Amino acid sequence: MAHSRFIKDAGLTARMTLVMFLLGALFVALVVGLMVFVGGDNPGIVILIGVAGIGVAFYQWWSSDKLAMKAMRAREVTPEEAPELHGMIDRLCALADMPKPRVGIADMDLPNAFATGRSPDRSVVCVTTGILQLLDAEELEAVLAHELSHVAHRDVLVMTLASSAGILAGMLTRGAQFGGLSRGRNSGGFPAVIIALVVSLVVYAVSFILLRLLSRYRELCADRSGAYLTMKPQALASALTKISGGAGAIPQKDLRANSAVNSLFIVPAVAGISMKTLTATHPSLEQRLEQLARIQAELSRPMG
Repeated sequence: MAHSRFIKDAGLTARMTLVMFLLGALFVALVVGLMVFVGGDNPGIVILIGVAGIGVAFYQWWSSDKLAMKAMRAREVTPEEAPELHGMIDRLCALADMPKPRVGIADMDLPNAFATGRSPDRSVVCVTTGILQLLDAEELEAVLAHELSHVAHRDVLVMTLASSAGILAGMLTRGAQFGGLSRGRNSGGFPAVIIALVVSLVVYAVSFILLRLLSRYRELCADRSGAYLTMKPQALASALTKISGGAGAIPQKDLRANSAVNSLFIVPAVAGISMKTLTATHPSLEQRLEQLARIQAELSRPMG
């Protein structure tokens, strides 16, 4: 976990380490299994596709900030273009004793914010014009503290790398299917394709579940860390409530257009469904508000 004044969270560190270890082991098992059961006389196909998959993962890691900004149609803004926004981030970074990230704004009505980047020195915090219009200064500062916590804890980096597992599995299994089909059904190619599809589904399912579990915990951790940094958990609770309500007023087609970056948002761009499901990328609003209420009660107790 990066050095900063954000509270340390051993649970988050343990979960990030476990997810990366399990996904790494899963990827190694995938490569070895496909080489043994599918590669046949030409395991080089699997190895070649595996190397290409690692290259894609590296590109995702290296360009994660640019890819997210492009997906949100966001642009980087200077202190002259957004003095109040930069001023808030300057104060929070000084309070947290961390490097200041780049600042971006996405011109869209959807009220939301996200942070991404491969390291605290190569990160960006982005807000939408919708959230700037919806929240007051205290609420916006609470949201920014939440996003800066993601940067300081480096959980955005882990999420970026972990999400590449599905891409790697897909590339490897497509290569295995190609190799199996090229040998023909009479020589065992068809069973090889079935094996490749089954392996692909297993890898995707495991990575899907691991990512959801980590994503939900990291959001609770960021809520907690941001609330303790600003000492205003009620401001973050108010912001989360407003953002969740604001998403309900956005047309469904606009929500679907931004679903690809849902895991990065402070509140997912969905409306009208329960978030208490295994597929949820975020904890429920009720769970987040309950945690913030406990923190508010703790901070309100008399000292001594």
